[in-house]
Amino acid sequence: MNRSVKILKFLLWSGLAAVSGITLIAASAYLYLSPSLPSVDTLRDTHLQTPLRVFSKDEKLIAEFGEMRRTPIHFADAPDPLIKAFMAAEDDRFYHHPGVDIMGLMRAAVQLASTGRIQSGGSTITMQVAKNFFLSHERVFSRKFNEILLAIQIEQQLTKDEIFELYLNKIYLGNRAYGVEAAAQVYYGKSIDELDLAQWAMIAGLPKAPSRYNPINDPERSRIRRNWILGRMYDLGYINQADYEEAFKAPVTASYHGPKIELQAPYIAEMVRQEMIERFGPETYTEGFKVYTTVDSILQRSANEAVANGLFAYTERHGYRGPVSNLNEVDNGKPIVQQEKDTTALWKKTLKETHSTGVLIPAVVTTVADQSVTILMKEDKTDLIDWDNLKWAKPFINVNAYGYNPKQASDILKPGDLIWVRKMPDGRFRLSQEPTAQSSLISMNPENGAILALVGGFNFFDSMYNRATQAVRQAGSAFKPFIYMAALNKGLTAATIINDAPVVFADQGLEGVWRPNNDNMKFNGPTRLREGLYRSRNLVSIRILRQIGVKRTVNFLMKLGLPEETLTRNLSLALGNVSMTPLELTTGYATIANGGYKVTPYLIQKVDVLDDTVFEANPVIVCRDCRKVGTPEEGFVSEQVTETSTPLTGDEPTASLNIVNEAESVMDSRVNYILNDIMRDVIWKGTGKRARVLERHDIGGKTGTTNESKDAWFVGFNPDVLTSVWVGKDNFSTLGRWEFGANAALPIWISYMKTALADQPVRRLPQPGGIETVRINSKTGQLAKQGDPEAIFELFRKENTPKSFSEGSLPLLEESGSLKPEDLF
Repeated sequence: MNRSVKILKFLLWSGLAAVSGITLIAASAYLYLSPSLPSVDTLRDTHLQTPLRVFSKDEKLIAEFGEMRRTPIHFADAPDPLIKAFMAAEDDRFYHHPGVDIMGLMRAAVQLASTGRIQSGGSTITMQVAKNFFLSHERVFSRKFNEILLAIQIEQQLTKDEIFELYLNKIYLGNRAYGVEAAAQVYYGKSIDELDLAQWAMIAGLPKAPSRYNPINDPERSRIRRNWILGRMYDLGYINQADYEEAFKAPVTASYHGPKIELQAPYIAEMVRQEMIERFGPETYTEGFKVYTTVDSILQRSANEAVANGLFAYTERHGYRGPVSNLNEVDNGKPIVQQEKDTTALWKKTLKETHSTGVLIPAVVTTVADQSVTILMKEDKTDLIDWDNLKWAKPFINVNAYGYNPKQASDILKPGDLIWVRKMPDGRFRLSQEPTAQSSLISMNPENGAILALVGGFNFFDSMYNRATQAVRQAGSAFKPFIYMAALNKGLTAATIINDAPVVFADQGLEGVWRPNNDNMKFNGPTRLREGLYRSRNLVSIRILRQIGVKRTVNFLMKLGLPEETLTRNLSLALGNVSMTPLELTTGYATIANGGYKVTPYLIQKVDVLDDTVFEANPVIVCRDCRKVGTPEEGFVSEQVTETSTPLTGDEPTASLNIVNEAESVMDSRVNYILNDIMRDVIWKGTGKRARVLERHDIGGKTGTTNESKDAWFVGFNPDVLTSVWVGKDNFSTLGRWEFGANAALPIWISYMKTALADQPVRRLPQPGGIETVRINSKTGQLAKQGDPEAIFELFRKENTPKSFSEGSLPLLEESGSLKPEDLF
């Protein structure tokens, strides 16, 4: 008896000592570790790492940047079966424990004692939240103890639903997907609430080992894991037998779904990315910035199509350069088909290894008929190219020559040819080839500089070089309107007579001469300034610049905002011997299109993070109805006054006052109005006649072609939309002898502007005061007499209106002078 009592006392004291020891150790560990624990309050203000997303102004996704794909959701929006699936897989007692599951911890302790390492971990969902937000993933005891302490603190300060929401949004689920919504998009291309029970269980099986149980990497292993979770859900009473059996039998349907890009605008996306890095630094990729651009998705799609079709039209005009290769030809003395037992297998293998280039799709010619060919494409698809889509392919000789038109398909292709094709709007395939030329298109709202659409080349993924913003090219005749603007500003009129005749400039220092010429090598003699511009006469432009002075002209153009470093200081400026990017030239044209105001191009309208706007553009805006208010001490601001409605009492209408960032007026509005009128004649009488197809009398523009046809331009506008198109080659070689702005660039502009101006009313800038319309003699530029058969109407600034009736007029400019010889045209 005494012996039993002694044993019992020993056990009691031993147990008490053990409990005391454990308590002491735990207390010591807590006192040691607790000061270094982070505050749980930070969880309430947690910013999950979310990628940068770029949208059009109508919220079409353009791009996504960042290593972590994440789309946070609220707990209330999470489907209940998904919640149950995670509980079955990770923590079925989540709503009943205080953050720590004792049974799970005991199991982990046994594993640690028996194997020397923690295997299952015994982690609850709360402990996983603590680990994912605050701790490393190193499997050591101190981290596990920290995890326990943090879990207890989290449970005391957050609700169970708040904890579960953090878990659903933070957990890593493979393939760069963080959170359940991102996983649903990556694996199924749907939102989480659009999935079924089998798919929810599949996602719930990923946290244990995102790579091992990945349904894309290992469908069978992931299916086993999914079905185990379904079994657990059934055993726990979360689902009934019918749902269990249906989900258990469901096939694995996961496949990789990249970001759902809704609008192809990669050059825009890269411009935004660079600007965001400048504004926000490295956090750009992780803070969940949503960037809303000024880009219109409809116009951007039209721009993409117009540029691609324009470049294909150019390359087809110059003939077919032949297939990429022929897979049946000999290699090292042996026919390739002998190296592959199955010729079709070789074709399929080659197609699989050949990536598409923009809209160009690789294909192999399998059979050649009289006037058609059969082609094999990826995924064993076959189709036919008919004669309408083959007959263009006359042999390419060089950029200025091509061979005879083909008479049958065998003149063009043969079996085994690896070729490029593209799908036409009618669904048929057309023989194609990679363009050797490149193009840019920039469309802008001239009233505030907002970029509506932009294309920087044929295929961004082959060349990230953005020709719209980076290519420094000669403007050629597209620059001439600025010379004429300076002339009108100096006092010349649209009726001023200039002699379109040969001129020679001698340079004794170089013992050379410069003999500029017109593009058609013809001369029209005395020519009105208006006609000189819309017919793009080089000699007229040179004489005008010589008359008003190069220095004075350069100073005037700098005031408009044209970059000083691009402006040459000699008479070659009249022919567009200026090198600038298409965006710089387009920005200069905005001043012409908007009535004489200087605006700055911009692309980002606003930037949001969660529910906050952290940046919003405040561009300068053309405001013709603004008034200045304030005092000199306070600084003046501009208010736009707009009549809105008549009040319920009183007879005077109410007015809406908006503070605006008013654009600076940099030229006489009358000069601008007259120049706009002349540039409309470019469309209806001059080098831009092709644009008459738009049947609009509110558009103006200018073609441009540089020496040896290295650059082709068309820049055109109405008061609402300004668009420039450039076509050229990256290596500065010629486009070809017969390539000009009118046939290389203008068709692209027309194609785009059909969309941009669709359903838009015809609108012109208001005529300013101080403008007079008088009848003049078209030959002399002086007032027309009654009954004059040569009489036409012309616009003048009031002070420049002709006062006399003259029978004739001498050329305005002399024909001698000196200039450094330049090989310009």
